[in-house]
Amino acid sequence: MSDEAITYDASHIQVLTGLEAVRKRPGMYIGSTGERGLHQMVFEVADRAVNEVVTGRAGSVGVTLMADGGVRVADDGPGIPFGAAEDTDGPGLEAMLTELSAGAGPRDRHSVIVSPFLGEPAVTNALSSSLTAEVRREGVRWIQEYACGVAIAPPAAAGPATGSGTTITFRPDATLFGATECSFAVLAEYFRELAFLNRGLDVSLTDERPPGGPQTARFRFLGGVRDFAVSLRARAGTPVHTDVIGFEREEPRMAGTMEVALRWCGSREEQVRSFVNSMATPCGGTHEAGLREGAAAALDAYARARGLLTAADPGLGADRIGRGLTAVVSVKLDHPEFVGATRGALGNGPVRACVGEAVQEHLDTWLEQHPEQAEAVITRILGAGGPAGR
Repeated sequence: MSDEAITYDASHIQVLTGLEAVRKRPGMYIGSTGERGLHQMVFEVADRAVNEVVTGRAGSVGVTLMADGGVRVADDGPGIPFGAAEDTDGPGLEAMLTELSAGAGPRDRHSVIVSPFLGEPAVTNALSSSLTAEVRREGVRWIQEYACGVAIAPPAAAGPATGSGTTITFRPDATLFGATECSFAVLAEYFRELAFLNRGLDVSLTDERPPGGPQTARFRFLGGVRDFAVSLRARAGTPVHTDVIGFEREEPRMAGTMEVALRWCGSREEQVRSFVNSMATPCGGTHEAGLREGAAAALDAYARARGLLTAADPGLGADRIGRGLTAVVSVKLDHPEFVGATRGALGNGPVRACVGEAVQEHLDTWLEQHPEQAEAVITRILGAGGPAGR
């Protein structure tokens, strides 16, 4: 090797700071530069707007896929000022759009985690060829424009405002992405789930791109995860029992709340969906393990007490009760701990026991109060054969 090849000193180190790093390595911040990454850019901005509604500061969120390829995310909250203000929970909008980790805010049970990444509006700004921020606040409409994450000019008053709120309109940078069109169906499914998990959340998604005219879907559900479980029924087959077994509970031992809904259906497959602070956990975790263990304990005890299982029969463990199970478990925690950088599984230890005990308690009561439906569930599980595939 030549001396030139083995020479390495500080001059060879490239330091990327701020949004420059985002544009250099976008996949590290949004997962990919394909369609998945485009959707993530929407979520990074929607995170703030959705939390405005969840915390009671706004009434609704509107997401629009514009005909020119842009995306607009709007809320009707008080309007976040560009600079810091005494009545805002965190930095001003300009800092949120230009500084990493400036706009994430506190993450507790009262906040929605829309993104498995950092939930940074600044990331979307950095990866957009243009972004316009509009704030309607105290009777004045303020606008600021950006290009590739850099402000073109200071915020400027643009006349009187009608109502209040914050609107972010961005256009993904075509030089960074292989395609720049979001999928209406993917976004609709995502915001639909979010509305199930947060009662009263009002989200509308409009697509202005179709040649035949705009299409709009609005998502607002008052039944919480019970409605979610019912919505999964079409893929789960005919219900074995008519009731959706559901409950909510606040649990100090896990510093949070839980909401659970479950039902057994005729399908041989299971559908178990789990969430932490409204973010999906596709790899499960302690909340999902608690759900399975609690259900198994209740069903096994009931079956043995009614003579549906003898002392010689193997128990109804968590590996047996999943076939035909349709369930949603949503926990909202002050201090969620995840397994892995992508936050695909929940790791909080106390959650497992808390959810398991609560599920067993509520399922015990339901089984006692609905003996005919209870026997149908037990018979379905015992007749399903071996353990359910996941």
